Formats: sequence, structure tokens, C-alpha cells
Amino acid sequence: MINSAVQAAIDLTAGAAGGIACVVTGQPFDTAKVKMQTFPNMYKGLVDCFVKTYKQVGFRGFYKGTTPALVANIAENSVLFMCYGFCQQIVRRIVGVDRKTKLSDLQNAAAGSFASAFATLVLCPTELVKCRLQAMHEMQLSGKIIQGHNTVWSVVKGVIQKDGPLGFYRGLSSTLLREVPGYFFFFGGYELSRTFFASGRSKDELGPIPLLLSGGFGGSCLWIAVYPVDCVKSRIQVLSMAGKQAGFMGTFVTVVRTEGVLALYSGLTPTMIRAFVANGALFLAYEYSRKLMMKQIDSY
Repeated sequence: MINSAVQAAIDLTAGAAGGIACVVTGQPFDTAKVKMQTFPNMYKGLVDCFVKTYKQVGFRGFYKGTTPALVANIAENSVLFMCYGFCQQIVRRIVGVDRKTKLSDLQNAAAGSFASAFATLVLCPTELVKCRLQAMHEMQLSGKIIQGHNTVWSVVKGVIQKDGPLGFYRGLSSTLLREVPGYFFFFGGYELSRTFFASGRSKDELGPIPLLLSGGFGGSCLWIAVYPVDCVKSRIQVLSMAGKQAGFMGTFVTVVRTEGVLALYSGLTPTMIRAFVANGALFLAYEYSRKLMMKQIDSY
């Protein structure tokens, strides 16, 4: 039996591996999502956004904000999967079963939802920097800011000078509103899909294709459930560069009143493509690296 500290370290490392796989596969679609969410009138659709970005900034434009995205995803997924292991134990205690009992798909979904609250604290600052870098070009084009900061360090410095350390937590309430229910659907969809593919066998025996599809399904469930909340979060984090930005409810009401409900779904196409591809890669990297480390520990 692996002790809980070693188990936590394994979950943390496997989560980091999943985070890297997620960013490498999904970053161009994430960049398009943030641009289309924050400036829906500038782009007719996903292809238009890709073409304009390529013409204006070149291929590297799709990977703007990759450094903070990597930091964000590695930090978030490390904390998320480490806390997921702990939260599964808490759920076992609540329902009164022993440590080795397999949880139901619904119980795993609840554990994932609890774990996401902890992950939000490390995700919010890095995601703020990522979103600002991704939409910097549009902020200058729209005249909201005169001079854009094009490096991670200049954005970080700008936040500290203008708002102090707490400035990194702009959009925290909307990030929490997205993560907690979102990860219920994320882990719920993933576990439900694995149960479907396992059809009576152990889920641990599933090959790479079912794992990819299950991860993709879990990611799709998350984004369908919480997309409007994420749209509001992106607006708050990006537009607060130009001055004081209303909070979650203020921004939500303004968008609906001035642009209509559909504006909350701007950028949904690249998000759904990215959700399937990136989360499939995330879970595949997580499960395989975790299995590999468990095997190594067991052989000692």
C-alpha cells in the first residue's frame, strides 16, 4: 500500500504531465477563444480569427501567452489531481466506506468539484496574464490601450504597478463560478465515459483510444456547462487592463443588455474543438504517467 505523501506526489507529477499535454495540443484554439470572447465584433468566426491572427502577427500569434498557459495548466492540474486524490478520501469518509473502495461516477464527480476550488487559487493569476497577452493586439486595435505589453514580465509588472498583488485575482469569483460546477461535469463525464467503454471490466484496463475519447467527452461536458461564465471571466481579466472593470454580475448584465445573450457564446467553436483534443491528451498523459510511476514504486 503506497503511503499518502507518495500518492500525492505521484498525482501531482501526473497532473503536471497532463497539463503540458493539454497546452501543447490546445493553445491555438484557446487563443482564438479568448480573442473571440473579448472582441466578438472583430471576427466572423473561427476561420476568420485564425486567418486575421496569422496575417497580423504570424504563426507565433497562436502561441501568445503559452508560457503563462503552461504555468497555469501545470499548476492547476498538479493541484487539481493531487487534491482530487485527497477529496476522494474525504468523499469515502463522508459515505462511510474504506480507503480501497471504488467510488461511483457521481462520487468521483463530487470529489473533482471539491478539488477544483483549491486549483482556482493557483490558476486565476496565471490565467489573467495569459488572457491579457492573448488579447493584447485587439486591445490596441480597439484603442482601449495605447501601448501593449508583449512579454509575460511586462504584463506582470503592469498588474503589480496598477493594482498591486491582489490585481492578479481579478476575475477570481467568476473563475470559481466556472471551476466548481465545471469540474463536477468534467470528472463526471470522464468517469461515466470510462464506465461505458469498460463495460463491466476494470477501468484501469482501458487502452489509449477509450481514454482519449473519455477525456475529450469530460472536457466537452465542462465547457458546455460553464461557457457563459468563462466568457464573462475573460472580459473582466482582459478589459480591466484599460481601467476599472465591473464585477461578475455587472459585466454579465452589460454584455446581455448591449450585445445580446449570444455574445456570451462567442468563441464556442474553438473551445469545443480544443476541449476535446486537449482534454483527451490531458487524461491520456495523466493516466499513463500515473500508471508508470505506480508500477515503479510497486517494483521497489
